[in-house]
Amino acid sequence: MVPRWGLLWLLGAAASCLLEGSRGSSPRTIRVSYTSATEASPGLPLFSAMGFVDNQLISRYESDTKKMHPRVDWINTLEKEEPKFYNRYTWILQKDQDDFQENVEMLQKRYNQSGGFHIVQMMIFCEVGEDGKRSGHWQYGYDGRDFLSYDMGRSIWTAIDKEAQEIKRKWESETAIKQRFTGYLESTCMEWLQKNDHYGEKSFLRKEPPVVMLSSRTETDGMESHACQVYGFYPREIDAFWTRDGEVWLQDTLHGSVAPTADGTYYYWLGIQIDPKERDRYRCYVAHDGLQEPLELALKVPGSRSNLWPIILGGVAGFIVVGVVAGILVFVFLSKYSFRGD
Repeated sequence: MVPRWGLLWLLGAAASCLLEGSRGSSPRTIRVSYTSATEASPGLPLFSAMGFVDNQLISRYESDTKKMHPRVDWINTLEKEEPKFYNRYTWILQKDQDDFQENVEMLQKRYNQSGGFHIVQMMIFCEVGEDGKRSGHWQYGYDGRDFLSYDMGRSIWTAIDKEAQEIKRKWESETAIKQRFTGYLESTCMEWLQKNDHYGEKSFLRKEPPVVMLSSRTETDGMESHACQVYGFYPREIDAFWTRDGEVWLQDTLHGSVAPTADGTYYYWLGIQIDPKERDRYRCYVAHDGLQEPLELALKVPGSRSNLWPIILGGVAGFIVVGVVAGILVFVFLSKYSFRGD
């Protein structure tokens, strides 16, 4: 018995297309999460698989359609140029869906649960460092808590309770499982990155200029709060900050992290609180490869009190969504091995 890796192979095949920064300048990361529930609900199908490269969602599979849905353009290119490859892993995910549902039922029996809502989540993570060193981790969760995990680099299993301990003992004796993990970490991850480097060329050449929006409000103490929202840009690298009298200004400022959005571009925001008498001294400075020259936007006179915080809260909500995707859905399935322990 050899486990299927499902969407993980597809991601490994094209992960080099979305590197953060220039090639070799930062670690390459691949993360795939599988989620399966006992019943569907709005936004949560019975089964789904999501693939990420450097925290960018690139593809999603759902039980409703039984298809992979590309979330970045280069996956469409991959489907057209290598349809057999693409269709093969769609089929694998369809089989994973069946296996995953069996595991949900098996865990219900192990925990003596006769019904109710239950959810299984799995993640497999691979990182290739600047020096070529590889590391990886596999995790399995049940009903929102850790259950079983495996550190590929150190070959260490971690089981949370006695039910997980039983499965851990069974899997530790399965040589094929360890070989599959080791093989993926030592060769497969890099082999597929290198094999599909050519898919990344168009992505590296792609440049989407940022859209910049300013908004402001007057506080109860007479001070002004201003927000600079930067969105729709690609690649990820961007210089955006406040200036005062032409110099970088960090005092009394807030900012988010550069976050991916559903259309494959990125989002960023920064805020500042100032004395209104000094408004003309400040600018929002934005420089990006998609711009012919940097932008410097002057602050606006505050209007309605409601016109600032939707921007800030919208940015925060975007980070929360990313956090939910990257944090809650942190589990991927090593599908062929069910948790029967028989």
